[in-house]
Amino acid sequence: MPEAGAVAPGKPAASESGGPKTFVRRFRPDRVGAVAIALIVVSVAWRAGLAARGWFSQDEFVLAAQALDARLDADFLLGTFNNHPTPGGLLIAWLMVRLAGFASWPWVLMLAVGQAVVGIAVYRLLRDLLRPGWGLLVPLALFLFSPLTLEVSSLWLVGLLLLPVQLALVLAVRAQVWYVRTGRRRHLVMVALWLLFGLLFDPKALLIAPLLFLLTLFLFTAGSPWRSVVRVVRRYWPVWLLLTVLSGAYLAFYLTRPARALDQVTSAGQAFTFLGDLVGATVVPGLLGGPWRWTYAGDGPPLVDPYSVAMWLSWLVLAALVVVTVRRRRSAARAWLLLACYLGLVAVLFAATRLGGVLGPMVGTVPRFVADVVPVAAICVGVALFGLRDAGEQDRYVPRPLPGIPRVLNSIAVGRAAITAVLVAVGLGAVWSTVTFGDNWSTKYGREYLATAQAELAAAPAGTVFLDATVPDRVVSGYFWPDNLQSYFFRPAEHQPEFVEVAELPVTFDAEGRIRPVRIEGVPVLPGQVSDCGHLVESGRTTRIPLAAPVEEWPYVVEFGYLSSGDATVTLRLGEDTREIAVRSGLNQLFFPLHGAGDAIEVTINTPDISLCTRLITVGRVVPAS
Repeated sequence: MPEAGAVAPGKPAASESGGPKTFVRRFRPDRVGAVAIALIVVSVAWRAGLAARGWFSQDEFVLAAQALDARLDADFLLGTFNNHPTPGGLLIAWLMVRLAGFASWPWVLMLAVGQAVVGIAVYRLLRDLLRPGWGLLVPLALFLFSPLTLEVSSLWLVGLLLLPVQLALVLAVRAQVWYVRTGRRRHLVMVALWLLFGLLFDPKALLIAPLLFLLTLFLFTAGSPWRSVVRVVRRYWPVWLLLTVLSGAYLAFYLTRPARALDQVTSAGQAFTFLGDLVGATVVPGLLGGPWRWTYAGDGPPLVDPYSVAMWLSWLVLAALVVVTVRRRRSAARAWLLLACYLGLVAVLFAATRLGGVLGPMVGTVPRFVADVVPVAAICVGVALFGLRDAGEQDRYVPRPLPGIPRVLNSIAVGRAAITAVLVAVGLGAVWSTVTFGDNWSTKYGREYLATAQAELAAAPAGTVFLDATVPDRVVSGYFWPDNLQSYFFRPAEHQPEFVEVAELPVTFDAEGRIRPVRIEGVPVLPGQVSDCGHLVESGRTTRIPLAAPVEEWPYVVEFGYLSSGDATVTLRLGEDTREIAVRSGLNQLFFPLHGAGDAIEVTINTPDISLCTRLITVGRVVPAS
C-alpha cells in the first residue's frame, strides 16, 4: 500500500512544478487566500488593541533592568533568564529597552509584526499540507483566534520568546513535509536552520525534533506501528541524525549555563492535578473557544478558570469530533494521536521542571505553557477534518453512518448543520474569552504606580534622596528579590530617584507611588540603663546593645538616633557585618543598610574623646511613614 502523503518518485510536487498551467493558476483570483489574509489582519489588529490596553508586568520589569545594566557581550547573550538560555530574546530585549524604555507602542508593534508573520506561515503550511478549499480556513481560524495564545500576543516578554518558537515550529514542519515529499537536501537544511532559530529564543524549541518524527510517522506512513517506525527511521535517517546532533549539542551547552536547580514533583497527586488542569481545564476548553472565564493574577496575565459545565461540554464536543472524524476518514485517528503525543511531551517537560516551585500549583492553568500546542492542534484538526493534500485512495472521505442513529440523522445536511452550529458556538466562545481576557489584562497596578511616582519625582525638591526598598508585590512579586527593588524597577524610567546608602532624612515610595518619609519597621534595642542617656558609648571601648529579639540573616536597614558630643566616625556591627558611619555633634539620626544576624548591635567610636547616647536603634525594613 502506498504511504499516505507520499509522492511518486521523479514526480515533482504540485506547488513546485512549473509550466503554463502553473503560471495561469498563480494569477487566478484566490478567494480562499484573500479571506485568509483578512482573518490574519483582523486577528492581528484585534490583539494589538488588547496588548495596548495592558502594559509591562513582573518578569518584564526584571529583564528591562537587567538589560540596562548589561553590556551587549557574550556573557550577557549566553547567560540565562529564568533558567532559559535565550540569546535571541536577550538581544532584542537589550535593543528594545534602550529604544523604547517603558513606552508601550514599540512593544505592541513588535508583537503585531510577529503575529502577522506566524499567521502567514501557518496559512502557507495548511495550504501545502491539506486538501485545497474553504476548509483551510477552519484550522487557520482555530490558530489565529485561540484564547490560548492571548498571552503570547499581549505580554511582550512571552511574545518575544514564544512567537519565534511558534514560527520555527511551523516552518520546520513545512520544510519536513517538503523533505518527505521530494527528498531534496535544501528542505533538510531548512529543517535544521529553523530548529536552531527556535533554540535561540527558548529551550522548548527542542520539542520540534520529536514533533517532526511523530508527524512523519503518523501522517506520512501506513501499516502497523512497528513497521511504520522502522520505515520512517530507515527512509528519513539523515534528518533524524541531523536533529539528534543539533539537539544533543544544544543540551550540552544548556547544561553548562549557570542556573538554579530544577523544581521537582513532590507527589503523584501533584502530577495528576497538574495534568488534569493542563489538559482538562486549559487545552481542551481552549481549543473550543474557552476558557470563557479567567482568574485575576495581579499585573501578570490571568489564569484559566473555565465554568465546570462548559468545560465538560467541551470535552463531549471534542470526543464527538474525534469519533466522527475517525469513522469517516482513515487519517483522522493518526492526526489525533499526533496531537495527543505532542501534548504528552509538553506535559512531561513541565512536570519535570516546573511543579515543585512556588508557582507549581498553578502551572497547569497558565496558557503560555501550551501556546506551541495550538499550531500543532490546527494541523491535526485540519488533517482530521479535510485530509492530506496528496493522500492516496486509502484516505478518501468515507461517509459511514454512525451506529444507533437513524439514517435520516446521518444525512449530509444534518451533519453540516451540526458542524456549523459547533463552529458558531466555538467562535462566540472565543470572542467572549478574548473580551474577558482584555478586561482582566487592562488592570495594571505597575502602570499606575510608575505614573504616580514619575509625577512625584518631577515635583520633588532638589536634594531629595531615597533609601532603596522593594516595590509592592502586586507590581513585582517578592520572589524576584533583589530584582523587585526600587533601584532596579526605575532604571528604564524617565525620572530617576537618587538612591543613597546613608542619609539623615531619606524618603521612599508608598504602595501607590507617592513620596513619603522613611520609617523602619522591625526590631528595636532594649531600653538602656544610663539615666538621661539610654545606652552610653565612649571612645576606646565597644558597647554591646541588645536587641528586643534576635534577627535572622538578611539585608536590613538600621535607624540610628543619637546625641553626640562631637563629630566622629562610628562602627556598628551586626553579627559578621559592619558599617562605618560619620556622626555629627548634637542630636541627629541616620539610616543605613546592614546585612547580618544576631541578638545585639555593637557600637564603637573610632574618634578619641567622643561619647554619644542612644535610645533609638531599630533593625528592620524600610516602610513609608504614615
